[in-house]
Amino acid sequence: MKISALIPARYDSIRFPGKLMEKLGNKTVIQQTYESVLNSKLFDEVSVVTDSELIFNDLKKNNLNVLYSKTNHECGTDRIAEFSHKFDSDIIFNVQGDEPFIDKKGLKALINIFKNDTKNKIQVASLMTPISDDKEVLSSNVVKVIVDNHNFAIYFSRHSIPFNQEKNHSYNYLKHIGVYAFRKNSLKKIGNYGLTKLESIEKIEAIRFIEMGYKIKMVMTDKKSIGIDTLDDLKEANELIKDKLYDYNGDL
Repeated sequence: MKISALIPARYDSIRFPGKLMEKLGNKTVIQQTYESVLNSKLFDEVSVVTDSELIFNDLKKNNLNVLYSKTNHECGTDRIAEFSHKFDSDIIFNVQGDEPFIDKKGLKALINIFKNDTKNKIQVASLMTPISDDKEVLSSNVVKVIVDNHNFAIYFSRHSIPFNQEKNHSYNYLKHIGVYAFRKNSLKKIGNYGLTKLESIEKIEAIRFIEMGYKIKMVMTDKKSIGIDTLDDLKEANELIKDKLYDYNGDL
């Protein structure tokens, strides 16, 4: 089984414009993400896909694999789907460019989902982790997911789902980690489908997969992901680098 990792990279982020080119340690956020994925040694090929000339030129200057995409993509999955035909891969991962601290165990678990799926029933898989901070439950920057009894996603939302109407239920809320793994043909179909109604409302690309009828297998990980969504996230990430609390085997 051949597996590739593509890292979509958009410069003009709405919440934190230019974040991928901010310094994390002595490198940019996008370069740290690329090297983390590469150093995991889980993938046959790793490449960044961007529509930014600034990101493209910077990565090329550092001899990293990068592809120049169209500018009109709705989401990262669309961006990597544009180049899926260029990769002779069975499985293609979408690893977010603002996730420099990869969860190697989680990535391995996703790979094993497909290796053990001998009948090719699973087409899309992703990661989730328990939420321990009430602030994250209420934050619209944190995507929550609810799953069925077989860990297939029912829905994703920036709202706290499920809503605890009577305030007397104990529930472990689940955070979605924006790493996706696709069978190649399904990635092509999703990329060609276009923006869906609920996806456009929530601004969560995984909702499109559900609206299209895909069952998304969710894999639990206990690693707390640190995505770079705000300036505070960047400061926290730099502290981890400074204090050497992260190594490039994907461990915090």
